[in-house]
Amino acid sequence: MEKKVENVIIIGSGPAGFTAAIYAARANLEPLMIEGYESGGQLMTTTEVENYPGFVDGIMGPELMTVMRKQAERFQTRFITKNVTKVDFSTKPFKVWVDQDLYEAKTVIICTGASAKYLGLESEKRLLGRGVSACATCDGAFFKDQEVCVVGGGDTAMEEANFLTRFAKHVHIIHRRNEFRASKIMVDRALKNPKISVIYNSELAEVVGEKGVTGIKVRNTETGDVSEMAMDGVFIAIGHKPNTDLFKDQIETNDVGYILTKGKSTYTSVSGVFAA
Repeated sequence: MEKKVENVIIIGSGPAGFTAAIYAARANLEPLMIEGYESGGQLMTTTEVENYPGFVDGIMGPELMTVMRKQAERFQTRFITKNVTKVDFSTKPFKVWVDQDLYEAKTVIICTGASAKYLGLESEKRLLGRGVSACATCDGAFFKDQEVCVVGGGDTAMEEANFLTRFAKHVHIIHRRNEFRASKIMVDRALKNPKISVIYNSELAEVVGEKGVTGIKVRNTETGDVSEMAMDGVFIAIGHKPNTDLFKDQIETNDVGYILTKGKSTYTSVSGVFAA
């Protein structure tokens, strides 16, 4: 029996993946989405989403992803809730493996996104979505008149800290060195903000709290001394890592792993493979 060649395989879920699935399905391409074990992307760890059109009172991140998935399903998108383990884009049809199972496709759309980098603390993981976040624009409004901290020293950390001052009573930037690596204009903007203070030469040692964040423990990187301070929210801003290890040596990426596309299109370096 000849193996079926799919018209479109979508790798990854989240808003980009479900949008691709809806459009492909409505075009009668019968897409197959390999959504991964953790379907829904970064919004699955976000609480209320208030900046997505159509939901006047906001919507919980996981609920929004569920609705998107149902919409794709309504148009007969097929799903495999497993991770892709290997790809081969060197010849057509393109080959995509899920464990030992091989799938072939005329077209592949990559929607694997990026993952926020975290510190790797057990307490950080346990309280993720319950006071610990990696997205100020997603969750900042929930900390109105509260005390929060931002961990990091780059442009992202400065931007997050400045944004959080719209809501928080005070923002503490925790940086492991005595100088920031962020651009001067971003640093100056943060340091001039009266609602921002900096804890230099320090790192987050532990997030304190049971059902939610109540405080943090901070370790001085020079002395090793650990101090505790009350805190309502913790924002990790140490960058993102693109989920593209799977495509190494298959398509062109930049130095940090983001897929290179042609101009403002979604075309990658391999004809028939797209990135969204």
